[in-house]
Amino acid sequence: MQKVLIAATNSNCGKTTFTMGLLRALKRRGLKVQPYKCGPDYIDPMFHHQASGQESVNLDIVMATKEHVKDIFTRYSENADICVVEGVMGLYDGRDRWHGSSAEIASLLDIPIVLLVNAKSTAYSIAPLLYGFKNFRPEGCNPRILGVVFNMVGSERHFSMLKQACEDVGLECLGYLKRNEKLSVPSRHLGLSIAEMEKLENLINAAADEVMAHVNIDKIVNP
Repeated sequence: MQKVLIAATNSNCGKTTFTMGLLRALKRRGLKVQPYKCGPDYIDPMFHHQASGQESVNLDIVMATKEHVKDIFTRYSENADICVVEGVMGLYDGRDRWHGSSAEIASLLDIPIVLLVNAKSTAYSIAPLLYGFKNFRPEGCNPRILGVVFNMVGSERHFSMLKQACEDVGLECLGYLKRNEKLSVPSRHLGLSIAEMEKLENLINAAADEVMAHVNIDKIVNP
């Protein structure tokens, strides 16, 4: 059973869109995917369910014990080919510093991380940011970054500069998502109408197409 956690440098990097696209892409491969969501969020798990066909499970070490989180992760992963966890906010954003963050959950469950980076309006200057995420290790927290995926990429030349930044920092570049305003998640509220669900299905398929075209899924499935 493989596992991966989708994290980001900060909120609004496109974690949910990328996660939905990856879930659907893996489902298209015939894999049984078990989705999870860091924290108590209940909207994103609805999106995960739509994309994967499996109920998504919350992993929250603020409101639950670490032992309980370990138990439910293991229990729901038993029959899965791969587990995909969507992080919350930025990688190290927790209730108190990094405590309760995606980084702490990834460390607790020994899940490698795909770091999603919003590359809009930046290029090689992303290198020091990546260097910080690669080397920052607070006490008791040791997340493993499998690789980087860039979102909001404007062109192949733009992507080549971002890849150079990854190479110079020593992180593997796993691919990118093109800048596409149509790949935006519907408004978050208490429910989704039938019309919104149809839009969501179109978004999921479009995101999956993008992931399959430009992201190294094989590296994620077999790190």
